[in-house]
Amino acid sequence: MSGRAQAPLAIVIFGAAVRPDGTPTPTLRRRVAAAAAFGRACAAPLFVPTGGSRDGRPAEAAVMADLLRGDGIPDSAIVIEGAARDTLESVLACSALLRARGYRGPVAVASSAYHLPRCLVLMRLAGWRVVRVPPPQAPAARRLARRWFWRLREGVALPWDVLLLVLRRLGAAPRD
Repeated sequence: MSGRAQAPLAIVIFGAAVRPDGTPTPTLRRRVAAAAAFGRACAAPLFVPTGGSRDGRPAEAAVMADLLRGDGIPDSAIVIEGAARDTLESVLACSALLRARGYRGPVAVASSAYHLPRCLVLMRLAGWRVVRVPPPQAPAARRLARRWFWRLREGVALPWDVLLLVLRRLGAAPRD
């Protein structure tokens, strides 16, 4: 075992819907639980929940931070990115947040199995070495049609987000 202290690992948790009453959906709970379990095996994890507010609901990131705290994660290990409205915005906002903190290490990526490939690709394209957080198990009872809807959605979203990211790098993409 090395005498050097192990560097912290940033764990970016991509958001999912929050219910109208502000409570987390099962998908959001599973993503946070997977990230927390992964983080327990790390020397000094820094959790970065990401996701903004929709329709007057609490920000996904804030709800995830509450779940992390409830799982025993201290506030000092949580940095909230609560403005991003979609996956690409989350990648860009988390990248800016981590770089502003001087972080240069690898980024662990936590999301659902259907969403994880897009998150990993976009974080790589944003310049990060990425680590895959084992995704949570989806309920077996989920309908086949619903599973295929999410897979097809991701199949369209991935090339679109890659195109937007490349155009952004070239200075040709529209910015908010």
